[in-house]
Amino acid sequence: MSADRPVQRDAASAPHVAIVGGGIAGLAAAFFLRDAPVRVTLFEGSPRIGGKLAVSEVAGIMVDEGAEAMLARRPEGIDLVGAVGLAGELVSPGTTTAAIWTRGALHPLPSGQLMGVPGDLAALARSGVLSIPGLARAGLDLLLPTTSSAGDVAVARRVGARFGHEVVDRLVEPLLGGVYAGRADELSFEATLPGLAAASRDHRTLAGAVKSVLAGAKRNAGTEQRPVFRTLAGGLGTLPETVAAAARAQVRTRATVRELRRSPGGWQLTVGSADDPECVRADAVVLAVPAGSASRLLRAEVPAAGTLLGEIEYASMAIVTLAFPRAAFPRRLRGSGYLVPAVDGRAVKAVTFSTVKWPHLLAHQGSTRPAERGAQIEAVRCSVGRIGEEQVLQRSDEELVRLARHECAAAVGVDGDPAGSRVTRWGGSLPQYTVGHTGRVAAIRAAVADQPGLAVCGAAYDGLGIPACIATARQAAAQVLEHVVRRGAGRGDGGQ
Repeated sequence: MSADRPVQRDAASAPHVAIVGGGIAGLAAAFFLRDAPVRVTLFEGSPRIGGKLAVSEVAGIMVDEGAEAMLARRPEGIDLVGAVGLAGELVSPGTTTAAIWTRGALHPLPSGQLMGVPGDLAALARSGVLSIPGLARAGLDLLLPTTSSAGDVAVARRVGARFGHEVVDRLVEPLLGGVYAGRADELSFEATLPGLAAASRDHRTLAGAVKSVLAGAKRNAGTEQRPVFRTLAGGLGTLPETVAAAARAQVRTRATVRELRRSPGGWQLTVGSADDPECVRADAVVLAVPAGSASRLLRAEVPAAGTLLGEIEYASMAIVTLAFPRAAFPRRLRGSGYLVPAVDGRAVKAVTFSTVKWPHLLAHQGSTRPAERGAQIEAVRCSVGRIGEEQVLQRSDEELVRLARHECAAAVGVDGDPAGSRVTRWGGSLPQYTVGHTGRVAAIRAAVADQPGLAVCGAAYDGLGIPACIATARQAAAQVLEHVVRRGAGRGDGGQ
């Protein structure tokens, strides 16, 4: 640290809370502290806030670059949208009917399944996803004795033991891969399918457990037909700036926190470059950064948590967005898109028919003549990359566009060059909930809880979706607020 750069102090009496990380978790934590008797500074190392929430134009249509929807049946995301004044911007999908592209054909995603785990074997048979031997093997779930549920195991091991490898390869793997960019033989059954894991302890068959979970979700939904997913009319990428404004926190971008140390009465953060570091004092700190960054910051003061966070791997991916003239398709696109099993050897793991799934996009585009132009454009989003397949992401943007276009042509027959394209790369963006994840997270939280005025939140812990991240942010905000209130307002060391 530079000896001639003094610690910055502030005469304000309110305790200072520093939030490290400007993704939706960090922004939500700042929002939840907006009415508390504290000063909040949010530090984001990149030039912008929002993390994986961003939106930009492709061929006149505003399409999200990262997450495009939030789970509506969890209240946290919808509640935050309403709290920041965007409830009127919420829109529902035009369709949620998806397909599996496997063995060279599109098959409807069978009804009655949960993340690919079948609960309705008749619907599974009708879908045509499995071979006849695969269907016969899946049916053994109804005959096999109860599988022991002691301890955490990989999804592939648990589901495969009941239904066989084809269900894992052709259904579970593509659905899990669409969320985690991970592999079913490594991902935790308890962490990725917690509701099903709990229900399976009360049912002899896994199909019965699936039916129980789906029936419970239906009962909770009541008679109201609520959509499973929702988004914002201008794209989810518009949410971060609105949350930041509503939070009334000081937001600093291009401000990388490089070190976190205990100080008398609080914490000391080293911010900025090694050549010109800045020291900031805080009464409490919320770490809302990926596990690797949190690990580096905690290794000195909370080594147990730092070590465990370092064990959480991340997958990289890219989203290739293509906009085609509608006439380039031999027939109208149907459904919300399709998923691709890894066993088929394709680089593209999922495709969303954006303008079919979200019809409002055609009315929210950059053209000065939206009706005329929108009537002729279809936008599709192609997800590329699974863990262990990083080599495909080393290709140039132009190569990824060609690859995505070629695979779309094989699946839906689109012909010709796109009218517009965009490649968005998300390096190391998707945490892998491998076997033992829930125990690992519990141990991390226990170690952090022993440090007064420290909390963690984000996608590395309880779920990758926006509502899950917001839930961890609320918990973290409450944790640090309890600490500073207990210490007594106005006893902070200052900060900025």
